Amino acid sequence: MTDRPLKQKTIGLLGGCSNVATGEYYRFLNEAVNIRLGGWEIAETLIAGMNFGNIEAFVRNDDWDGLEGYMKIKIDGLVAGGADIVLCVSNTLHRPLERLMATTPIPMIHIADPTGGAMQARGLSKVALFGTRPIMQMGYLKERFRDRFGIEAVAPKDNEQEDIDKIIFDELVKGTLKKASKARYLEIANRMQLEEGAEGLILGCTEIFLLIDQEDMPDFPMFNTAKLHCDAAVEFALETSAIQ
Repeated sequence: MTDRPLKQKTIGLLGGCSNVATGEYYRFLNEAVNIRLGGWEIAETLIAGMNFGNIEAFVRNDDWDGLEGYMKIKIDGLVAGGADIVLCVSNTLHRPLERLMATTPIPMIHIADPTGGAMQARGLSKVALFGTRPIMQMGYLKERFRDRFGIEAVAPKDNEQEDIDKIIFDELVKGTLKKASKARYLEIANRMQLEEGAEGLILGCTEIFLLIDQEDMPDFPMFNTAKLHCDAAVEFALETSAIQ
């Protein structure tokens, strides 16, 4: 008979960016805990849900200071609520998150690290990177993949980036999945594999896996940053890993 309540760490989700991704994170976390523990067990979670309208405005206007201040309020709420770790459900928001968490008394799991570890384990050295425009254009994720894992993350061409970003903001964050958009993503992935020597694809936006997944390109490894992130958080929560 297990003593109740069952001891596990509380995962603080910085969510709302988007609500679609937040729902998938919650599902991934609970499924992963239940697979490991069985019965009726699920994860201990706190969710601080941001308004995606605010996130979209800050990102579109390149107002990273405003975004950082907004995120800090939510992170402080997670800490006050008893979270043992912070998990941000957005690749894009990790740019201000790293600085914010440096002064926070609880740790975070960086979204790039479980993905970098998975790619390294596959022996990959060059991968394509899909995501929002900031993810594809800025260096903060690419540099982490390079410096920590020795992996070159390559962004698509400018016109391809425009299409990828538009599909994310106009469709995926609203839960809209279109065949034409799926075909466009796969077209870009195929081109990067054939022309640029990409050995795999980072799904560097946490809704992309809803549109394309490994079954679409069986011989081209895809790395679902959302699922890998959640699995790492469950390892931490159940103390089966040395993640710090």
